[in-house]
Amino acid sequence: MTALIAVIAMALDTLLGEPRSAHPLVGFGRLAQRLEQRYYDRGDGSDEQRRANGVVALFLAVFPFVVIAYLLAAIPVLGAIFEVFILYLAVGCHSLVAHSRAVLTALQAGDLVAAREAVGRIVSRDTSQLDEREISRATVESVLENGNDAVFGALFWFVIAGAPGVVLYRLANTLDAMWGYRNARYLHFGWAAARFDDLLNYLPARLTALSYALLGNWPLATQCWREQGSNWKSPNAGPVMAAGAGSLGLRLGGAAVYHGEAQQRPDLGQGRAPVAGDIERANRLVQRSVVLWLCVILIGVVIA
Repeated sequence: MTALIAVIAMALDTLLGEPRSAHPLVGFGRLAQRLEQRYYDRGDGSDEQRRANGVVALFLAVFPFVVIAYLLAAIPVLGAIFEVFILYLAVGCHSLVAHSRAVLTALQAGDLVAAREAVGRIVSRDTSQLDEREISRATVESVLENGNDAVFGALFWFVIAGAPGVVLYRLANTLDAMWGYRNARYLHFGWAAARFDDLLNYLPARLTALSYALLGNWPLATQCWREQGSNWKSPNAGPVMAAGAGSLGLRLGGAAVYHGEAQQRPDLGQGRAPVAGDIERANRLVQRSVVLWLCVILIGVVIA
């Protein structure tokens, strides 16, 4: 049943993409904002108090929905339908490819303004001054990293813990995107969300990196993963992006501007700088990895 649900959910994502009406995560985001408003300034305002407040807010935001998912998934027949629906909502391969192709289309048309706007929807860096190569690099980085965050992490936790695992992973990942910044406001309040997301992503990220390596330049991908993965600011994005860049024979990283501040990021991968056509190469690497994961899940079910 696990394999069948995974295949159906991925097929729905391929055919339908994200729901055209409001996504449930939008409502969850509003809930998270209310919890932040309620708990951020509670207590004496010390760093330790902010961390404790962040732990409470994380628990209240995630735990009730995990329990609800557990109860609904246990219902005969309807539980399986619910699991398909939840996994379909949690994965975003169609959306990832669509957003990156919007960047590619704009670049192919020579419209840098549209390309900057399109890539700005999928990255957190400043995009207003990016040239074609920088746009291509940013998009390839986003595709590779979000292959794990938007697809493989959810698949992993579905196999491990069913619908409750998917809900746990996706909500924690959303809170990390909202609270996991290392800035003055969120350094302490968002600490729990960031660390919890790191924990949940540890194994999925390394399996994603392994998938990228298997489906491309294995020697270079594993070398880059081994030598460069730990240099990145994120302990999980580093291995994923290093292996993906090596698999594609590209060099990622380098200078980028975040919130008006220039940063020099470590190099990831080896080879030439990405160009527009490499966006689709990155998409195909993620899509082939999805097929690989589904095949492994099917084989695992048969063997078990």
